[in-house]
Amino acid sequence: MRRPRRLLKNTAAEASQFRRRAALAFAGVVLALAGLALWYFRLQVLQYEDYATRSEQNRIKLSPVVPGRGLIYDRDGRILADNVPAFRLEVTMNEAGDPAGWLPELSKIIALTPEEIAGFHEARKATRGFKPVPLKMRITPDEAARFAVDRWRYPGVEIVSYLNRRYLHGALFAHVVGYVARVDADDVKAMGEDIANFSHTGKTGLERSYEQVLRGGIGYEKVETNVEGRPMGLVGRVPATPGADLRLSVDLDLQKAMVAAFGEADGSAVAVDPRTGQVLAMVSKPSYDTNLFVNGISHADYNALLNDPSRPLFNRNVLGGGPPGSTVKPMVALAGLDSGLRTAEDRTFSSGEFFIPGQRRGYRDSHRGGHGWTDLRQSIAQSVNTYYYKLALDMGIDTLARYMHRYGFGEPTGIDLAGENEGVVPSRDYKRSVSTEPWYPGETVIAGIGQGYWIATALQLARATAAIANGGDLHELRLVEARRDGYREPWRALPATPSTRITDNAGHLRAVQEGMVMTVHGPRGTARALASAPYTIAGKTGTAQRSSRKGSVSADPRSLPYHLRHTALFVGYAPAEAPTIAVAVVVEHGGYGGSAAAPIARAVFDAWLLGKMPEGFEDVERPPPPAADGEAVNGPDDAAADAPVARSTTP
Repeated sequence: MRRPRRLLKNTAAEASQFRRRAALAFAGVVLALAGLALWYFRLQVLQYEDYATRSEQNRIKLSPVVPGRGLIYDRDGRILADNVPAFRLEVTMNEAGDPAGWLPELSKIIALTPEEIAGFHEARKATRGFKPVPLKMRITPDEAARFAVDRWRYPGVEIVSYLNRRYLHGALFAHVVGYVARVDADDVKAMGEDIANFSHTGKTGLERSYEQVLRGGIGYEKVETNVEGRPMGLVGRVPATPGADLRLSVDLDLQKAMVAAFGEADGSAVAVDPRTGQVLAMVSKPSYDTNLFVNGISHADYNALLNDPSRPLFNRNVLGGGPPGSTVKPMVALAGLDSGLRTAEDRTFSSGEFFIPGQRRGYRDSHRGGHGWTDLRQSIAQSVNTYYYKLALDMGIDTLARYMHRYGFGEPTGIDLAGENEGVVPSRDYKRSVSTEPWYPGETVIAGIGQGYWIATALQLARATAAIANGGDLHELRLVEARRDGYREPWRALPATPSTRITDNAGHLRAVQEGMVMTVHGPRGTARALASAPYTIAGKTGTAQRSSRKGSVSADPRSLPYHLRHTALFVGYAPAEAPTIAVAVVVEHGGYGGSAAAPIARAVFDAWLLGKMPEGFEDVERPPPPAADGEAVNGPDDAAADAPVARSTTP
């Protein structure tokens, strides 16, 4: 048997292989050390600030400091909306965990309503986990004491002091000042994540329009905490910027007088200073207590407001509107003069019924037998429909619409409230947008007396009336007169928008003004019930129909069901020689303007000019809450001259 050959050992090859392996191992070690060095460099240099911040956050908790919301005053410095100290329960979800584990037990310590629990769940879905979410907005001292005993069992749940919004005059300024309510998901979506730092935001009225001005800027406190997250002390602070205060042009006493003058009637009214366009009073009736909404209104209260057929939540001045009736006749008369179709002395014969040439259908006047020969001044004073039927037909709807837009109808008044209704001026373009029918001459005829497709708001009527009163300047209407960016800072007037001219012919305007004075002080004026005033009033009554005549018989609004009774209107200004106030009054289901709306205007004039308040004035204001917690159709327009005259509400 052959023996195997013995292999010789290659020492050089083994040494070379060892050197290669050693070099690779050394390279691996070097690379590992380099990687480790780079990692330490990244941690210690490149990402130092990030990790230092995270480390600091484990020790320091940033707590938002919500500024005090700006106060709201009337023109004389009387507070309408302020803030009062209160306590609320807040939850930071990252620290508290799943509510199913602690909320039932917490409810045994602090009473929580179903509305509060539902609002909490809705708010936490719209808020990041590290930001506090309100659970209960008003904590009583007893509840705070009970919670303090078991505080350790509820990490992330805190009792926080804050300033709660309060409205000292409740329903009186509901449709002017508006209200704040808790921030919800819609608010965050509309205004951004920053609003989530605030518990409340403006929802309606001036609270909404001036939200950015009133709420101020958020601040922060740096609170040192222990390992359990409990605060140990304050180590730094970024102060909040308080919200600015607002001073309104509205007068508290005049607002109360206007509400009292309405009595039990529903409707709207606006009083403005014709020299500036500042709103002196603005009422929408019925109203509601805005304090109900601040910390969440109950389902029962909210349903009561929603189901009220009088719609107290509806702002009639800003969102409403309807046919203005005969209150637009002074503007139509001015358009006739400015267009050159009429002079102030031109006369039109009123036989009691007007016919479009070639048609058999008649359009009734306010007097069954007519008014005879009538010029511009008499047509305003006696509210002669025939004068305006013929004038509108001669003018044509296109010219009429152009002048009405010039006088501010179909246009926003500029009022500093959201959602203003621009209204509708009858025109071919508007009808094309709502109907396939052509424009008919009869529609032009009734447009001349403020009927048909017309939609005008009390704000627009007051603005146009003020322009007639002041000599032709159409001012933008404003509620806020000035702002103050700190209690020790001076008030700064808000800049005014330049006015526009409605006419450059003083003689034309004077003729219209004289006709409006005759409405009150003339022998056959439709508002002669106001003639006893110790000052001169210029005005115009109006009746916007909700039902039409049958055949040749006109409906007496007093005999109609309540919901079909005509809307009563009045516009006017005083004193006529040097006006300081202009008003527009709309009384729903009131019947005739001369008997329902004019006395309200008289009470407002008396309150402003004489300081005389109407009956019920003292009963309007409620005590403040506790600090702790239809399209019209042809027919008679304004028959007030033949209607019984209501007595003035002025004592």
